[in-house]
Amino acid sequence: MRLTRHTDYAMRVLLYLGARPDRVCTIPEMARAYGISQNHLMKVVHALGKAGYVTSVRGRHGGIRLARTASAINVGAVMRTSETQSGAEGLMLLDCPRCPIAPACGLTNVIDEALAAFFAVLERYTLADLLDQRSEALLAIFAASRAQQAV
Repeated sequence: MRLTRHTDYAMRVLLYLGARPDRVCTIPEMARAYGISQNHLMKVVHALGKAGYVTSVRGRHGGIRLARTASAINVGAVMRTSETQSGAEGLMLLDCPRCPIAPACGLTNVIDEALAAFFAVLERYTLADLLDQRSEALLAIFAASRAQQAV
């Protein structure tokens, strides 16, 4: 199984913001920290905002921050939402709708069961669980990344 880049970036944004709950962050700042496209990140942040995970702060010192606490953001729910928003075809691993043997195939049910198990594991965790005791390490990695980019 392979999740979309949209979902990857969505989780990166949430981790970045979750490691800095005391301040507002900007898209250019996150794009630099991760070495990814600012334009693509804007689309991801917009989708996270529509889903209620982030909120924007307007003005001279504006940016984005988490719309709720990290403990209230469920990883499985974020990934389900993100995969749907990114245009993924219902998280399908196989091209079953176009397959001529689909009506008689038992693989579809097995794949559906596997996906359910995959998301059941993700739904046991919150963003806070991912950040727990790691936010200092994340901040150090981001700082080292900025220092390398300045050279």
